[in-house]
Amino acid sequence: MQLRSAILYAAIAAGAIYAVSNIEAVKDALGLKSAPQEVTQSTGLSGPHPLAEGLMLKLSFHETAKPAVNTPFTDADGNEHTLAEYKGKYVLVNIWATWCPPCRQEMPSLDRLQKQKGGDNFEVVTIATGRNTVPAINKFFETANITSLPVLLDPKQTLARSMNVLGLPVSVILNPEGQEIARLTGGAEWDTDSTFAIIQSLIAP
Repeated sequence: MQLRSAILYAAIAAGAIYAVSNIEAVKDALGLKSAPQEVTQSTGLSGPHPLAEGLMLKLSFHETAKPAVNTPFTDADGNEHTLAEYKGKYVLVNIWATWCPPCRQEMPSLDRLQKQKGGDNFEVVTIATGRNTVPAINKFFETANITSLPVLLDPKQTLARSMNVLGLPVSVILNPEGQEIARLTGGAEWDTDSTFAIIQSLIAP
């Protein structure tokens, strides 16, 4: 009796294994294999950066990086882009609008940050969300003497929503894997010694 039970259990187990492997084979044939999940990294930080002073104390680092967001946005010619294009470097993504006074106020300092630290390891990416026309952005950039920042748009606010942007301006720092590691809500001064030191600590630790 025990021998029969052992044989029965073995047959059931073998059948289950076959069924699972068969299902996986069918998934593979139909192209339904699950994509590997993104591995989020520990930032080694939580809250303000140790080098933060003044308004940079509002820049809060996440203990664990947040998954990358690849919602498309457009350039001035209407071509689609995603933040995945910037992988391989640290990126400060600034979500702003032409009608937002704090956004306009901090934009020149973001321009100076790009001039000071922009390169192979770091870039400032400004994306206007909502109702912003290219002529209005160009006029503002010309008036404010902004020469190093891109004209990028999120007209339907899809990128802003996917990044959980609830007010403007919002600035997030992405690691080279495209994951969000820090966020600052509201305006800031991006050309201070403290800011430069924080960015330098990221790109050349």
